[in-house]
Amino acid sequence: MLSALRRWVRRRQQIRRRWQADARVLVDRDAVGAYYEAQRLAARARTSGQTGEFLYWAKVAAEVARISPHAEMDLATVQAIVDAETRHGTDVRD
Repeated sequence: MLSALRRWVRRRQQIRRRWQADARVLVDRDAVGAYYEAQRLAARARTSGQTGEFLYWAKVAAEVARISPHAEMDLATVQAIVDAETRHGTDVRD
């Protein structure tokens, strides 16, 4: 039982390090637009039905917000991104 718990904790740590690394990559690439890019990737995953990827990119967006004082986080812009991705996802499936 204890070994199973240790494996679970290690796996969660690996996942956390992965989303922290992806957040740093996005911030390094574009400090101002990193949050929007993470939200775009989350919306794209959600639209395509990839729940796990959606949650992952939502966590990346939260990490970007935490580590980058320069990231823009306008709710209207995020909503426009989600709307655009939803339309794009709908167009692809039709």
